[in-house]
Amino acid sequence: MIEVSHLSKLYGNFPAVRDLSFRVRPGEILGFLGPNGAGKTTTMRILAGYMPPSGGTCRIGGKDVMDHPLTVKRRIGYLPEQVPLYPELTVEEYLGFIARVRAIPAGERGGALDRIAVRCGLKDVRKKLIGRLSKGYRQRVGIAQALIHSPDVIILDEPTIGLDPAQIREVRELIRSLGEDHTIILSTHILPEVSQICQRVLIINHGRIIAEDTPENLTGRITKRLVCDSLVQGDRDRLAEVLAAAENLPEWEITAAEEPGMWHCTLVLSDGEQRPRLLAALQNGGLAVYEFHRRRVSLEDVFLQLIMEENDGLAAGASGAEMYAADAPDLVADHGDGP
Repeated sequence: MIEVSHLSKLYGNFPAVRDLSFRVRPGEILGFLGPNGAGKTTTMRILAGYMPPSGGTCRIGGKDVMDHPLTVKRRIGYLPEQVPLYPELTVEEYLGFIARVRAIPAGERGGALDRIAVRCGLKDVRKKLIGRLSKGYRQRVGIAQALIHSPDVIILDEPTIGLDPAQIREVRELIRSLGEDHTIILSTHILPEVSQICQRVLIINHGRIIAEDTPENLTGRITKRLVCDSLVQGDRDRLAEVLAAAENLPEWEITAAEEPGMWHCTLVLSDGEQRPRLLAALQNGGLAVYEFHRRRVSLEDVFLQLIMEENDGLAAGASGAEMYAADAPDLVADHGDGP
């Protein structure tokens, strides 16, 4: 449904997006991740036809975004990071205006508005001025304008900004249900959200793709390091002595727990078979073990490690001035202050 090939975007001589290539299948929900200034918003703006690329192509439904802009835009629902609202209009007036802009036939507009008001939780505020709504409700109105024409492709840039936990849960369920009939690109900083609703994740940094896979496969990349957490009671020196004497225990750390005489241990094991041996060594050493479990790796752990490794690699090969030059265009791109 979406095909991006060698996409690039320059602001002057600064590359905000660098040779991006990826595909999104029909009905797939793609999580689009990266730190602030990575080029996410720039890429999404190009896909939505908001700005032209400097190089490469974007196709939606087989149509080039730049060669067939009107055809493509009819098939897209786009929620930008800064929601485009008119505060002097009521919710009903605004969505009615969007329905006309989206060329929904006059006889179908009322039904489309009723449907989207219920789906986005706006039924009780239809008659209220947008300017008097809370930030959470304004965000819902922005989502509604992206969905009202039932597009094939939905591009959501930070759709849960400003929502409370209950509203975030509702929007998450909405996005998941939309994935049954739509192709979705979702940009968000709430990484558990991605793990719960996205089939695939694409991570970019400094305008480049650094990882692309399912959430499960990405977390599998760093689970090769078997990290265990334990809670132990006893003498700290004796605990350190047992850990130091353990075979094939490359890393370990002891920190004080809240209760006196209790210690948190972080243990990096060489293999899974080492756990029962280490547990027995602690108990034989006169230490009481209250917890001993493998640490669960989250998508956030993967994200932070990949970004850190990428930044370390760039820093190793560039001076401070060069690193600043590489970062500057991305910050411009994602905050909408480009030339």
